[in-house]
Parts: sequence; structure tokens; C-alpha cells
Amino acid sequence: MEYDYQFGNNYYKYGKDIGIKSTVYQILAPEQEQDGQPAMEYEMNPLPIFDNPEYQGSGKLKDKVAIITGGDSGLGRSAAIFFTKEGAKVVIPYFDEDKDAEFTKKYIEALGGECLLIKGDLRNPEFSKEIVEKTLAKYGKINILVNNAGVQYQQDNLECISNEQLDKTMKVNVYSMFYLTKEVLPHLHSKDSIINLTSVTTFFGEPQLIDYVASKGAIVGFTRSLARNLALKNIRVNAIAPGFFWTPLQPGCWVKEKIPSLGSDAAMARGAMPYELGPTFVFLASDDSSYMTGQVMHVNGGQVMG
Repeated sequence: MEYDYQFGNNYYKYGKDIGIKSTVYQILAPEQEQDGQPAMEYEMNPLPIFDNPEYQGSGKLKDKVAIITGGDSGLGRSAAIFFTKEGAKVVIPYFDEDKDAEFTKKYIEALGGECLLIKGDLRNPEFSKEIVEKTLAKYGKINILVNNAGVQYQQDNLECISNEQLDKTMKVNVYSMFYLTKEVLPHLHSKDSIINLTSVTTFFGEPQLIDYVASKGAIVGFTRSLARNLALKNIRVNAIAPGFFWTPLQPGCWVKEKIPSLGSDAAMARGAMPYELGPTFVFLASDDSSYMTGQVMHVNGGQVMG
């Protein structure tokens, strides 16, 4: 049956309960799909819940400047909102999702925050230089880098993955992370933080996302190696491995029939909304995680443990 989901003063139609594998799985979304990556958040049904109105910031990131790639939508948007609530100024490099990006900027400004949008292609190393130059020109410093932008494509087997798809997946998910981190590093100082987005799929091997899983595995290695390289400078490097979150990656990747079942194999028998990852971003960006580096935070409802 369908039921209403209340969050603060807002109500959302949250789906319906069906029996799967002798458990009750909460469907986040009905069948749907969009052409191409990245997909558009404003076209999703239901719209992702990216903010927790009950979350009150306490100045943990006061006067910090954060660059969040792909912060226009999905998990990046949630990071941008929660960082804003903690006092940070936010810079959002994005590809072509103009409507989503403008919405995010207006939402941040309505919270009393500041947001700089920079449109471009992260596969081009020159764009990383532009991001850093514009950030420094606007705010004079960089304290936090969130490497969040990514793409994924469903393919049944390795033979279906074209060389062009492999090239795009690696350049967007991995090369861009190298390019931007390399440009940002000279401007980071003690107590600053880098947060990389890997994926739960890396830890169980999703069979229909082979190139994506390979790219996310590379990010785990990059995180650990860079963390050791920067540890004595007290610049922390950590990663987050999200489970199934309702973001534009999903309808832009999967055939529509698969959407309602995503997340069903988590121990909590559900997927998640982006706001549920917001506090994890804050933890890794703030001094709360001052003795943590080279780690992967697993936020996946118990889909992978250990």
C-alpha cells in the first residue's frame, strides 16, 4: 500500500511496501529512466530529499571554503546544503545541469549562504585550473575538496562496454579527481580535508557496472595513497562508499524496471535519500574527524559490512 512520509512540515509520497526475499522493502521510486548521464534531478519522481530541516548547524565549518564537484544535484547537493548550514562558502563545478545548479544556488542563498557556480567539463584538465583560479579570486582560499562528480552505465557484460564508454567513465570518475586535486593541493593547509566518493559496488562487485566499479576501486587506492602522502602535513584524505541513494545517477543508468528494487539487498531493506549522507560529509570535512585519514566510510544500510 502507498503511504505518506512526513519530514518536518513536509509530506512526501514515499512509495509502497512489497514483499521481497521474505522481507519488506521500502520502494523509494517507481519505474523511470532518463537518457544520458548526467540525468536531471528536477525530472525525477519523487524528487530526492536533500535537506533535513531538523538539522541545525553549529559552526563546524565557519568561514571555510569548499569545492564540491557535481554539487548541483544528488549527494553533492546534500553536501553543499549541510556545509552551508555549518558556515562554509560553497563552490560548485558542474557539467550542463543548469536548472539543477541554479536551484541549488538559490536554496543555499535562502539559507543565508554563498555559492559560486562554475560550468565546465572536468575531463579537461584546464577546467580544474579555472575552478581553482575562480575560487581564489572569489574567496581567497580553499579548505575542503569533495570529489563527487561521476557517471555510471548499466551493461550486461564486459563485451557490451565500448572503448568510448570506458574512456568516459575513467576520465569523469578518476582522471578528473587527479586533475582537480593536483590543482587544489598547493592551496590546502593543516586541518584541511579532501573527501572522495567511491561506492559500495566496489566492495561486492556489481556485475552490471564493471567499468564503474573499476573506477571506484581506483578511487579507494588513490584515497589511501594520497592520505599517507599528506599525513605529516595534517591534510586528511578520506572516502565515502555510499550504498543506493536516490540521485540522478540511478534513472540515468538503470533500465526502468530495475529502479524499484535498488537497495532491496541492504540489511535495512531500503535505499536512502541524499540528506542521510549530509552529516557524514560534515564529519569528514570538520575537526570532528581530526584523527582520521585514509579511511572509507560505509553508509549503505548494511548492504556491505566489515
